[in-house]
Amino acid sequence: MTRRAICFDVDGTLVDSLPDIIGSITAAMVEHGLPDPGDPPVRALVGLPLEDMFTALAPEGDVAALAASYRRIYPARFTQRSAPFVDTIEVLEALRAKGYLLAVTTTKRSEMARDLVAALGLADHLDHVQGTDGFPAKPAPDVIERALSALDAEGTWMVGDTTHDVHAGAAAGLQTYAVCRPEATHDRATLASAHPDRLEESLLPLLDLV
Repeated sequence: MTRRAICFDVDGTLVDSLPDIIGSITAAMVEHGLPDPGDPPVRALVGLPLEDMFTALAPEGDVAALAASYRRIYPARFTQRSAPFVDTIEVLEALRAKGYLLAVTTTKRSEMARDLVAALGLADHLDHVQGTDGFPAKPAPDVIERALSALDAEGTWMVGDTTHDVHAGAAAGLQTYAVCRPEATHDRATLASAHPDRLEESLLPLLDLV
């Protein structure tokens, strides 16, 4: 019997973590004498590889040094303001009860992603946490394909809050579910431009689709 799996992005999808991410990005830039970019420009870039974010925010900066600073700063503050969204555990438990395997597929490095879900009490609700470690990041499908291979499962849905998630899910042959919360990384119009199979304001409608 083929096992079925659902893949989730983590930041902005399962976890309200953007304040800690944005704060760490800002702190890294200020540490290097660069101006605070403000929340909106950073928010629009969340979901891209860290080096790509800094290239966009500080094209004249030392991207490698900025990324190194972020990777030192973020682990020291990554749970200051981050928490699962109110519907996250309910949805993960319900999907588990329906027989689905559940994976995180994130642009974060695997070690950091595992630390985050463990610190926020989500590790026991997930079957696999797959970060992006030395292979192409979303919108490439690699992180999804590696998670499904690790689970030996057939993917059904990719759930995320950015166009990168939607494009990666489509490239991996999954149905795509875009969640556009008030705290969303990408706004509704931006998400709609990626043509997800479903565009909702929370995770709860997913339970009626599986």
